[in-house]
Amino acid sequence: MPGTGSRSSYQQFNDEDDDDDKISGPLSQDSFDDADEETVPEESNGNVGQENDMGGNSPPRRFSKTCVKNVFTVLLIFIYLVLTAVAIFLAYQTISDFLDKLSQPVMSVSYKEVDSFSPPGIALFPDDAQLLSCKHHYHDNIPPLVDPGTPQERDCEITEVTYFGPFTEHKQKRAVVVRGPSDVKNKELIFVQFSQNETREDFSAISYMLFAKFSDLIESANKSAFMSDCERNYSMWTFSGGFRTWVKMSLVKTSGRRSEAVEFRQESGVVKFNDKRPESEQTVQLFFVVFEWRDPYIQEIRLIVTANPWSSIGILCVVFMALFKAANFAKLTIKWIIKMRKRHLKHKARELNPIN
Repeated sequence: MPGTGSRSSYQQFNDEDDDDDKISGPLSQDSFDDADEETVPEESNGNVGQENDMGGNSPPRRFSKTCVKNVFTVLLIFIYLVLTAVAIFLAYQTISDFLDKLSQPVMSVSYKEVDSFSPPGIALFPDDAQLLSCKHHYHDNIPPLVDPGTPQERDCEITEVTYFGPFTEHKQKRAVVVRGPSDVKNKELIFVQFSQNETREDFSAISYMLFAKFSDLIESANKSAFMSDCERNYSMWTFSGGFRTWVKMSLVKTSGRRSEAVEFRQESGVVKFNDKRPESEQTVQLFFVVFEWRDPYIQEIRLIVTANPWSSIGILCVVFMALFKAANFAKLTIKWIIKMRKRHLKHKARELNPIN
């Protein structure tokens, strides 16, 4: 009968369950967890097949997620290693640039306009030549020469100094120092004449030197030592006989790290002297020289160190912060990898352990 068949089937199913319980015994906690994660109570044959299909597909899906996470982690570590290398290179480059700029200052050139200059000192070394005249003129207005070769009136402030040169200690030198022009606005100039008897030399010239202030010589306690120091620090020029040499001066101030130097630059032009004296008087050679300021500008040169320590320190702080963050991230990443590895091994061990 149908009722009897149903009753016998149910009893047979219960007997099989009891046999399974007796064989398997009580489940462990790990087995229970695995059962919760991977198995579902069987209700029908169709449901069991569906769950088996899902259980078969889930491990590859978990494996793919783990693989993607590991690849992403390795990629992040590689990116941070590249950024760390860039940060180290940037720190090295910043320190190198700072040291280069510190050892190689940049020159800054500026021009300062003035109405007048401090009267410079014009030191002339005539040797055997004789000073004939020294006069101030304005606006480039030099009158025609009257009786060239004869002494004439002087309106310049002149000082003669004898000293031993710094490079020729055993030779005494005589310097005629003239107070230079100062009024650059009205083009003040000084016109100086010398004469020299015929000599045995093939060429004849008179040397001269320019120094910053004529007042420094006047106020100096030891004029010989002062002139020796000037010759050591300033350049020497010459002008030839039989010509008028026009010297246009410009002042250059150079400010270094510890001291300040003053030097002169000049532009000179030469004009031939038309000697109209009798032939008997032409044996005496004449020298003419004009000193004038070129323009009312003082050229100032300053040595500037472009290396800014504060900006370099700021860049280095940013770099070191980046290195610290990179190291911190690397530490956290390694901890996370170790944790994920332990979790993976734990799940793998659960899957391999038999059900007790």
